[in-house]
Amino acid sequence: MTVSTVRRAALMFGVAFAALAAAPSFAQAAPADEASSGEGLDEIIVTAERREENLQRVPVSVGVVNGDNIRAYTSGGDDTLLALSGRVPSLYAETTTGRIFPRFYIRGLGNIDFYLGASQPVSIIQDDIVLEHVVLKSNPVYDTQQVEVLRGPQGSLFGRNTTAGIIKFDSIKPSDTFEARASASYGSYNTITVDAGVGGPIVEDKVAVRLSGLYQHRDDWVDNVYAGPSADGTVTPKKNAMGGFNDRNFRAQVLLTPTETFSILASGHLRDYDGTSTLFLRNAITKGSNKVDVPRDQVAYDEAQDNPQAYKTYGASVKATLDLGGVSLTSITGYETTSGYSRGDTDGGAAANYGGVGFGQSMGQVRDLDQYTQELRLASTGNGAFKWQVGGFYFDSRDNTDFYQRAYFLQGAARNPNNWVRLHNVNTSWALFGQASYQVTPELTLTAGARQTKDTKKTRLVKTADTAAGAVTYTGRRYVRLSDSTPSWDLSALYQVNPDLSVYARVARGFRGPTIQGRSAVFNADFTTADSEKILSWEAGFKSSLFDNKLRLNATAFYYTVKDIQLNGNDSNGNGVLFNADKAEAYGFEADAEFRPVRNLAISAGVSLLHSEIKDKRVYAQVCALNGVVVCTVENPTIKVGANTFAQIDGQPLPNAPKYNLNLAARYDIPVTDSGKLFVSTDWNLQGYTNFVLYKTKEFTSKGNFEGGLKLGYTGNDGQYEIALFARNITNEKNLKGVIENYMAAVYNEPRIIGVSFSGKLN
Repeated sequence: MTVSTVRRAALMFGVAFAALAAAPSFAQAAPADEASSGEGLDEIIVTAERREENLQRVPVSVGVVNGDNIRAYTSGGDDTLLALSGRVPSLYAETTTGRIFPRFYIRGLGNIDFYLGASQPVSIIQDDIVLEHVVLKSNPVYDTQQVEVLRGPQGSLFGRNTTAGIIKFDSIKPSDTFEARASASYGSYNTITVDAGVGGPIVEDKVAVRLSGLYQHRDDWVDNVYAGPSADGTVTPKKNAMGGFNDRNFRAQVLLTPTETFSILASGHLRDYDGTSTLFLRNAITKGSNKVDVPRDQVAYDEAQDNPQAYKTYGASVKATLDLGGVSLTSITGYETTSGYSRGDTDGGAAANYGGVGFGQSMGQVRDLDQYTQELRLASTGNGAFKWQVGGFYFDSRDNTDFYQRAYFLQGAARNPNNWVRLHNVNTSWALFGQASYQVTPELTLTAGARQTKDTKKTRLVKTADTAAGAVTYTGRRYVRLSDSTPSWDLSALYQVNPDLSVYARVARGFRGPTIQGRSAVFNADFTTADSEKILSWEAGFKSSLFDNKLRLNATAFYYTVKDIQLNGNDSNGNGVLFNADKAEAYGFEADAEFRPVRNLAISAGVSLLHSEIKDKRVYAQVCALNGVVVCTVENPTIKVGANTFAQIDGQPLPNAPKYNLNLAARYDIPVTDSGKLFVSTDWNLQGYTNFVLYKTKEFTSKGNFEGGLKLGYTGNDGQYEIALFARNITNEKNLKGVIENYMAAVYNEPRIIGVSFSGKLN
């Protein structure tokens, strides 16, 4: 550990401690899994229907994670979004493009495409603003109050249409009570995380503010052992060449309440990130097996200049609410902008080390992206039997994006040398929506919602490298426009059997608009497109509070059909393509439980079971091949198209859709004084069979992946502060999280991080 590193760590801890030491006392908010001395579970309030309601009274399958637990999961420097994967039943997340491009899946529905213009069936909403572009979806969450995962199609009330569901993040808001909180951790590889917020009144009952920040750092810890020629010159071995990151985030919120009936919440945020894109480990996968066991801290890259990536993002929003007496009018205006790049050695290592000589790298660069959103909503207030809300929504996203790909093989003819393109993408969407619920009897409530949406996408090829010496000339389309107008709706019923048990059923229809993929122009191939996909989903479940409110158990069974599902594969030349399959079907079960069987012990658990299946006998996907040779074990029927092999994917599960997922967390407190206690807490996740690609192989799957965390600590002054030792991925599992098929390259999970953490709160 260097002197500068020690100083940096000491400085960050000093900032956190100083923020808290400014007052004489602390008050630590109890995490959801804290073994409280109370006898029952606290009520959980959600906004799944755009109004505050008890989780147990909402006819939607909702998973909830509170802010303290999110901070515990990310104490080891984990990405604040990817850390949610497996923590909520039916939610999975992964990336093969680093911390700036997470991909989300709910009940098996997601998108494996790494194209910077890819659309996803999971919507991300942060503080009421829908984040659509894949880079904006990576905005970290911090000073977080709560995360809600709304499973199943959500079209009636939130943002744009989504076929899979919504992940909704809510930050701690300004209030008329002064409050400050901070959590800080330091661990292996000089990993530092500081998450803090402070706020309170400036003018009593009129003006309140809150300032929030997140800083995450890790030193480079992966060696590049390659020595030899590259397309840019000669590469020499370098220790600690990559793997680190710096992620700096800040948010300011101002709440104005000039009258008792009118309020304005203004928010602005920024992100300055630089780090390492995903590291592909070439030939980490051996033909005939999915076991991987190559070093996590060593690569042999001849290209991409140590896989750097960097993005700067800024955003602002204004939420205004006017109480008109029995009715409230809400306006939400949002603006987001980002720019940056990501470079990677796409073949996962130097070809010279694997029986050939060659170079391969890619780069995606968002030169400028601007997203505008506007929502107006009129809603009833009060607790009457009839509740309603209507509104309109407008979305506008525009960007200029560059794609660069070099694949140059010295043993043969030059192929796509220095090839790049620039695309201009425009996505506009407008919608009218409404929802109404009626309490037919004291026990039975019926709810219906509908939305009419028009979604338009346009992609223009602005510039290519076809004037560069030796580059190919693009002959495909240079402009594509797709548009669709489709209704979405949902119907639900909730029946309160008794105060401790409710049952509900829901049927919903949603859609994802048409999609354009322009990246193919890099390979001198025409744009590819996909029509809208449409989902019809059925679910039924129960929500219960048992054993004198010591056990909360909620469960849902579901079935859905997606017609014209959008998928991603490769064409006969190995170029990425977008296409529709006839349909996909899935059914499954998910359950959440919180249990406090005895004083000082808290247990939470979740389970999801899933069966998904693509249904289209006409659709084939290109399989793993390098220079025309199939390098993996394909277990589907195959055909040959020219020199390439394609596998039939009818009957295959959706990619990145685990067959099951189990999560378990427990905490036990040991009182040592009247106001202090020792504690031990642990959390574990177990993931079932997961297929990473569209076709079936022996190699590109995982089964039985697990990961766990442990925390030992002390809380003092009646839980007003906490200091602890922690370990994330305590067993240092090497879990396969993604693949590059033709290079048998693997993507691993994060390594084990061991460290110390501190948190506290004052008000």
